[in-house]
Amino acid sequence: MLTKTELRKAVRQLKKQHTQEELKALSTVITGKLLELPCIKEATTVMLYCSLPDEVYTMDMIHRLHGEGKKIVLPKVISDCEMELREYDGDADLEVGSFGIMEPCGKLFTDYEDIDVAVIPGMAFDKDGNRLGRGKGYYDRFLNAAGKRGVNEKCESGKGFNEKRENRKGNTYKIGICFPFQFVYAVPADEHDNRMDMVVCGQ
Repeated sequence: MLTKTELRKAVRQLKKQHTQEELKALSTVITGKLLELPCIKEATTVMLYCSLPDEVYTMDMIHRLHGEGKKIVLPKVISDCEMELREYDGDADLEVGSFGIMEPCGKLFTDYEDIDVAVIPGMAFDKDGNRLGRGKGYYDRFLNAAGKRGVNEKCESGKGFNEKRENRKGNTYKIGICFPFQFVYAVPADEHDNRMDMVVCGQ
């Protein structure tokens, strides 16, 4: 198995083999699959992200879900090791932030337990839901605060995902999102790493 450093390097090389147009086309397929998931359709509050140029493009999905009346929250990097969440209520709530990407500047969001679904990027994922990030630990710290959910069948089947919502608080459903070439056989995982409940890669 590759080390985390080796796997990050390998994925970066694979990304360089694709043009921005190709990545955007792949993104359309991936986000289309996400939008069809019952847990996304039924969610009240969804955490998404403003994509880097080499990540699955998300702005179209953000616009669509916001237009459907869902509460959208987006990460904002505030230090070398921390991020916070801000509410998105239109593009006026975006500004250029860390890493030169758009970041939210809306109302601070701290009710992590109210997030129904979190869509999370990564450098690589595997079939067991293990995620390899960029090495800063932003999302691992967030996921530790947001809590864990153990069952992914509800998202896939649509059987009562929103039933007894008050009993689901603190059980954010975690969906990893990546390009097909980022979905690998095995991701090296540490004890503190958080697994995704589902990975969507367009395959």
